Amino acid sequence: MDELLHWRAQFPILERSTYLISNSLGAMPRGVYDQMGEYAETWATRGVRAWEETWWDLARQVGERLGRLLGAPPGSISLHQNVTLSQAVVSSCFDFRGPRNKIVLVDLEFPSIIYFYKAQEARGARVEIVKSEDGVRVPLEKLLAAIDEQTLLVPVSYVLFRSASIMDARAIVERAERVGARVVLDVYQAAGTVPLDLAALGAHFAVGGVLKWLCGGPGVAFLYVRSDLRNLRPSLTGWVAHKSPFDFEVGPIDLTEDSYRFMNGTPQIPALYACQPGLQVIAEVGVERIREKSLGQTERLIQGGLARGWRVHTPRDPAERGGTVSLDCPHAQEVMRELVARNILVDYRPQAGVRLSPHFYNRDEELDFALGQIEEILRTNAWERHLQKVGGAA
Repeated sequence: MDELLHWRAQFPILERSTYLISNSLGAMPRGVYDQMGEYAETWATRGVRAWEETWWDLARQVGERLGRLLGAPPGSISLHQNVTLSQAVVSSCFDFRGPRNKIVLVDLEFPSIIYFYKAQEARGARVEIVKSEDGVRVPLEKLLAAIDEQTLLVPVSYVLFRSASIMDARAIVERAERVGARVVLDVYQAAGTVPLDLAALGAHFAVGGVLKWLCGGPGVAFLYVRSDLRNLRPSLTGWVAHKSPFDFEVGPIDLTEDSYRFMNGTPQIPALYACQPGLQVIAEVGVERIREKSLGQTERLIQGGLARGWRVHTPRDPAERGGTVSLDCPHAQEVMRELVARNILVDYRPQAGVRLSPHFYNRDEELDFALGQIEEILRTNAWERHLQKVGGAA
């Protein structure tokens, strides 16, 4: 018996769809209804008093809950609206006009991160992009060779978004340490499905969000800063980062010493309410148990795809893959559209195919059903009615 299905009833969308897209947007827990009601009631009845009574410390409280899931020590997590902004805060701590101005990226990185760091060339940064040879993995030796004494930052995903390939974070951090570079580890596609211990990994910074496997909805991303770097001074700052924000002093900012040091403008209060039920459920289930189930279900999808003759753009070795399986079947984008029309929620990415992402609340039978539906869509040419349609979520 699958004990993790005990929590399935807490996710309303599972009653009406086959939900295999937690890599993009985790299913909403029922508790969000109550949380948003509490937010509305607080605003309606307490008004501006809510800031002092509840809202001001909310980002700190949620950050501590996240820290426990991420293996991050107390006071090391600040919250932001999205990961690109989290990366921008890190970038703003550094000057790219000196000889150490190189940023090393990989071409399988999520595009928003590449867009952001390429834009830093206007600030003097020099960007080097290490290319994959197969669209699934990035050769570790090539990446390590690119990290040299001129490298300032290495923004890299722990789990790559297209293929779910897991990068060797320890090796990357060790190389960066030897040459004086700093690693910004993106754990978005790991948090909630792959166990994390940020302190043990040694990354200088880590970013991610609650949108996906943590089932927290949009609007809450996080930034982890290693303890020896917490005296950095981000130039992307704001009143929330001030030591005495309600003094409303004019002039250079006197930065606070706690995690709010890396924040800027007014926190995203509704999203901070909405994300908490998801964090609670993930903590109750346990990421170790989620990972164990995920490895079995992703293996089931891989074998099902291979048996049907489809290319698999996800590592076969369980230790090298996250929670997503990318199946490159014929007409993959149109097949995805037809699956969604049949209420089987998946997505598509170029150079990857149809991405299926089972979570702890999915039944094995749902995976078999989805594979069978792909097979039927191809056999009957049902995919043809979706020709020329494009688009999708991140």
